[in-house]
Amino acid sequence: MSPDSDQSPAPRRIIHIDMDAFYASVEQRDDPRLRGVPLAVGGSRERGVVAAASYEARRFGVHSAMPSVTARRRCPALVFVRPRFEVYQAVSRQVHAIFARYTPTIQPLSLDEAYLDVTAPLLDRGSATAIAAEIRAAIRQETGLTASAGVSYNKLLAKLASDHRKPDGLFVITPRMGPGFVEALPVGKFHGIGPKTAARMQALGIHTGLDLRQQSRAFLAEHFGKAGDILYGVARGVDDRPVQADRVRKSVGAETTFARDLLHWNEATQALAPVFAKVWEACRRGGHAGRTVTVKVKYADFQQITRSRSAAEPVETQAALEHISLALLRPVFPPRLGVRLLGVTVSGLEAERPGPAQLALGLG
Repeated sequence: MSPDSDQSPAPRRIIHIDMDAFYASVEQRDDPRLRGVPLAVGGSRERGVVAAASYEARRFGVHSAMPSVTARRRCPALVFVRPRFEVYQAVSRQVHAIFARYTPTIQPLSLDEAYLDVTAPLLDRGSATAIAAEIRAAIRQETGLTASAGVSYNKLLAKLASDHRKPDGLFVITPRMGPGFVEALPVGKFHGIGPKTAARMQALGIHTGLDLRQQSRAFLAEHFGKAGDILYGVARGVDDRPVQADRVRKSVGAETTFARDLLHWNEATQALAPVFAKVWEACRRGGHAGRTVTVKVKYADFQQITRSRSAAEPVETQAALEHISLALLRPVFPPRLGVRLLGVTVSGLEAERPGPAQLALGLG
């Protein structure tokens, strides 16, 4: 028997990278007039929503997903710019190419955020901290943007670490630090604990990680169901989830909110044209085809409905996607109320098959 065979395996080395105010920072990079001013990416119209806010805007309480009218009320000097998703996607590809120099084990969470497992890196710099510092420097040099990084022995703590020193920061949580770091945090700071869950916890007298740790597994299961086991681990800084490279995407969707409520069928068909294009481009880029098409309708009173259709064979062209979607939507018109939002999702995704399907996607 090896003398160290009874020792625990070495901890994993996980990096969480999060670009700082990504969409807004790209706009400020590309237009010097926007630098240093409160900026929101999104629509400035009455029905618009903030997609991203610069740090100058965040000081006024402006944040993503906030209605544009509310953002303008909080910051009268707020400058709105329309999103340029093709530019953000191009920058994201640059950033991910930097990640790939160091590890193939990359789990993207969005265009601007990813986990990296550097336990066995392609380029070893002696520590995960050194790799994270080098990645941040490369991002700054090659894109002109800043990123924050967290380094730890699991995904939970790496995410908390990257949040701890934003913007443009690097923070490390070692195995010795982990339990103490977690116990001092307000429960609302934990990734995955939203405002409603945090409010339920506070009503139970659970305000911090330490309060959470003092609850039994049975208590957490009673009050939070299946999430109880996860919360039990969270309170102790335990997270066994691996960094999952090449996660299987389950759906692709897009939606649009209108400046005024739609009442007529021809308005809906025109409004959906860019939605169809965006969904199909995402399918094409990812090499996916799906069997289920879902349309979503949100009315002026914020009530919403969905209609779906599943087929034996994948939807193989944009024209087919449009045909199915419009067939699902047609019975809804004329609507009982004005339509505020329309969305389209393709799910049941699978990799594209060779042959006619590839040719239909322009991949042949």
